[in-house]
Amino acid sequence: MGRPILLDLFCGGGGAGMGYHRAGFDVIGVDINPQPRYPFQFIQADALELLLDLNTAPITAIHASPPCKLFTKLSVLHDVDHPNLLAPTRELLQDLDVPWVIENVPGAPLRPDFLLCGCMFGLPRLRRQRWFETNWCGLQMLSPCHHGDTAVTVTGHPGGWSTRDQVQRPDLAAWNQAMGIDWMSARELSQAIPPAYTQLIGEQLLAHMTVAAA
Repeated sequence: MGRPILLDLFCGGGGAGMGYHRAGFDVIGVDINPQPRYPFQFIQADALELLLDLNTAPITAIHASPPCKLFTKLSVLHDVDHPNLLAPTRELLQDLDVPWVIENVPGAPLRPDFLLCGCMFGLPRLRRQRWFETNWCGLQMLSPCHHGDTAVTVTGHPGGWSTRDQVQRPDLAAWNQAMGIDWMSARELSQAIPPAYTQLIGEQLLAHMTVAAA
């Protein structure tokens, strides 16, 4: 019997997909933009249009990471009209008879069934909190964030001197190590989910699917 298939929507460079792959899924990525470094099967398509006509017969689970720019703290500083893709993504997923996970940044309008950060895993330097909502009662209670002075935040551009903070920014190698990702460009890394996050979620999802099937 083959591995269950997970559809990775708004997949970017494949951080989330790698975590699910390590948990035990075969992963198919979907993104509207080309993703030449995506490590698994990839379909270039509009994720919402694909969901409208999706035949879930071969698909056993779905992960979606709709763009988060509307919900980031920096969005209030810039007069840019970012679309809200989270709500329509959830509406379309709710019509499907498969377990799903939606990911976004803290403060986004979703229920944080999993509230994860790098310091909760083997990524002690990574300061990168992300929220995950599920439709299958996924839940993880982990200790609060605990970061030291050397925490790495993967935003902006790696390396160089920060005139605002008066510090040397971590270089790309430090970003790679902090995120547990070694195949992405800096731009892809800045938008990625660390694989450790979705490996944990994927393992719980597989356990849920096993119980449901029984």
